[in-house]
Amino acid sequence: MTQTVRAGKRMLSEEVHAQLRDAIMRGRHAPGDALKPHDLAKERGVSLAVVREALVRLVGEGLADRLPNRGFAVPAFSDGRWQEIAEARRTIEPVLLRMSIERGDVDWESRVRAAHHRLARTPPYVPEEGEYYSEAWSEAHRVFHRTLLEGCGNPVLLETFDRLWTASELARRWSAHRDPGRDGVAEHRRLEETALARDADAAAEVLVQHFTQTAAALTTDPQPA
Repeated sequence: MTQTVRAGKRMLSEEVHAQLRDAIMRGRHAPGDALKPHDLAKERGVSLAVVREALVRLVGEGLADRLPNRGFAVPAFSDGRWQEIAEARRTIEPVLLRMSIERGDVDWESRVRAAHHRLARTPPYVPEEGEYYSEAWSEAHRVFHRTLLEGCGNPVLLETFDRLWTASELARRWSAHRDPGRDGVAEHRRLEETALARDADAAAEVLVQHFTQTAAALTTDPQPA
């Protein structure tokens, strides 16, 4: 295979991966839906190898499951991984937040304020992106939560946060869709206030409640719109 052909295949795989990722994030492939490589390849006019490569990447990101018969599917609401990820976050992130509150300097405080301001001013939904969180809001959300923890000064622990955040992205979107009455704005404002007040106990409690509500929405019937 020539270098040009390999590069072309890689670009196609990147494109198909982005398309499938967006379709799953936007709910166009519902929880539990089969992701059939042959059908997806035909729909997109690409080779089966290109689709399989994209699907394997989605599995690595926690956005698809590889089934025993070598097929693929979108994870289900009932999948125990969401509760396991929530448990891991409830265990690890409050510790990092306490470390940040203890070690964070004035620059950290300024970055937390700026990250919260950006989050508060970014619309969570935009018509052209459908009924799930917008990409801009999702990124502002990630930056706010990461900035809260960056005061800990430990890059190894922050890498753990990054992995858990990526693994929980799909659950986070599903949870918000199933619990539209939740006041996320107030939760994030309380997180900022308690962290900058250097109240480690209160901040950790707010953070744990924040995770718990996200996970709970995946185990209960959705609230009426």
